[in-house]
Amino acid sequence: MEAVTLALALTAAAPVILGASPTPLTMPDDAETMQSEVDPHDRMTVNVALEGTGPYRFLIDTGSQRTVVSTALAGSLGLLPGPQVRIVSMAGEDHVGTAHVETLGFGRQELYGLVVPLLEDQHMGADGILGTDSLQDQRVLLDFTKNTIAIGGARELGGRRGYEIVVRARERSGRLIMTNAMIDGIRVDVIIDTGASTTVGNLALQQAMRKHTQGFATLSSVTGQELTAQIGIARRLEVRNLAIINVAIAYADAPAFRELGLRKRPAIFLGMRELRAFKRVAIDFSSHKILFDLPG
Repeated sequence: MEAVTLALALTAAAPVILGASPTPLTMPDDAETMQSEVDPHDRMTVNVALEGTGPYRFLIDTGSQRTVVSTALAGSLGLLPGPQVRIVSMAGEDHVGTAHVETLGFGRQELYGLVVPLLEDQHMGADGILGTDSLQDQRVLLDFTKNTIAIGGARELGGRRGYEIVVRARERSGRLIMTNAMIDGIRVDVIIDTGASTTVGNLALQQAMRKHTQGFATLSSVTGQELTAQIGIARRLEVRNLAIINVAIAYADAPAFRELGLRKRPAIFLGMRELRAFKRVAIDFSSHKILFDLPG
């Protein structure tokens, strides 16, 4: 019943972008672009090499601070175990084991000497997760028209050309937070979360909205934990002169808000359902900017 309620809420109000027409853009020939696959939750995965083997499918997750490897993959590669670490997800927190990774590569990027948390692949829906710790000093360009992901330098990936909206964000624990957004007239902090299918709002936003919810749903995290949420539809999310209408929000007291110090003021993790309404979204960790290319 919870899943049906969520599906009805999402179907009844598809997100729509209001804004300017896009300008033509030609990608540089030397840009590193990877064909993406879409999982059942509308998230995007890319090929990753681990210890010189692969490819393995890793989820791109700008809402996760840590890069993660599945326990099954770590076992098959014989990775050396590391210490236990604390992991905070959308639905809970836990202490999990880690493993030592000598080399991890994706596109042109090569990372060395990592200690990665281990999670079950059935909860992640992939062989691993590329978190923000692997994406620092990089731009992640999600092209929803071509279903591709490009990772590289901002200049290499076209700079600001072709983007109507450029928003400066602040960095906290590796995530980028937009602080100048409004939802139905309420100022809200926004974290772009490519690892979530649904937009999640905190209880401070739900209280400020003072609206009746349309049902309940269960949020499932990559740690295998679950959290009950109430579903509501916001009329309008505004960032500068950009507007998204019909934003479905799952309200929950998620530990991820507490971890980022965002429990007392309205905040959301903006999920892939809303992000896919754009033509392209670029998350630029090097300059702390998020760029939006509007659909025609």
